[in-house]
Amino acid sequence: MRLRFTKMHGLGNDFVMLDGVSQKLVLSAAKVRKLADRHFGIGCDQVLLVEPPHSPQADFRYRIFNANGEEVENCGNGARCFAIFVQQRGLCSKNRIVVETANGQMVLNVLADKRVRVDMGVPELRPAHIPFDAPAQALSYALELDAQTLEISAVSMGNPHAVHIVDDVDAFPVNDIGPLVEAHPRFPKKVNAGFLQIVNPQQARLRVFERGVGETLACGTGACAAMVAGHLRGLLDSKTTLSLPGGDLEIEWQGEGQPVMMTGPATTVYSGQIKL
Repeated sequence: MRLRFTKMHGLGNDFVMLDGVSQKLVLSAAKVRKLADRHFGIGCDQVLLVEPPHSPQADFRYRIFNANGEEVENCGNGARCFAIFVQQRGLCSKNRIVVETANGQMVLNVLADKRVRVDMGVPELRPAHIPFDAPAQALSYALELDAQTLEISAVSMGNPHAVHIVDDVDAFPVNDIGPLVEAHPRFPKKVNAGFLQIVNPQQARLRVFERGVGETLACGTGACAAMVAGHLRGLLDSKTTLSLPGGDLEIEWQGEGQPVMMTGPATTVYSGQIKL
């Protein structure tokens, strides 16, 4: 089985893009792991698959697989790459693209400068819908780990996030604490762990330990969740630049009941074929 693919990244969060519209393919977890392997495959944080939509109101179906082979609900950096990919592949000439995800429809807008503005939807704060084990919705929660307790915000951007505010994101032991948060039993579907440093109300810094992947250079849904957490606590304005290790994202959120808007770049690295 020979697959055509394109390697892309959004601020260093890298993807193998697969066109399931003009070529037939079936992805198993084993095939995803092989594609994602940085030594024996192509190498990526996630594999993204373009498929025909189920709904006539959508242009495409957008599927996301973590490097460990698990299919997940959402990926903001991947969404931007998705929009550029379908244009470059000649699958779509629109600048406003509607895609189906496992969490509903998403609207992608390709701007004149080829950055992509994504309507990430209304954040979910109700614990049962994140999902997160808590008796009631709150601004923050105490999350007990092996040797310490973290104060977190719990937010779903179509996928679950725990956001912890730190003084210095560079010094914080993300790769020690991240796995403990990711697998915490209060998150039954595991969770993406974000560590947020507030610089000022218009700027913050963020590192994210993604479930099933590990720390990545950027996480679009993580940046949106961090913005929501910071804004709800009165620490961030309604429009903020989130600086991640791979670069900056512009995030806008007007408050509860409103969608989060994310704007950032998408970069093509190369295209090729691989035999599976």
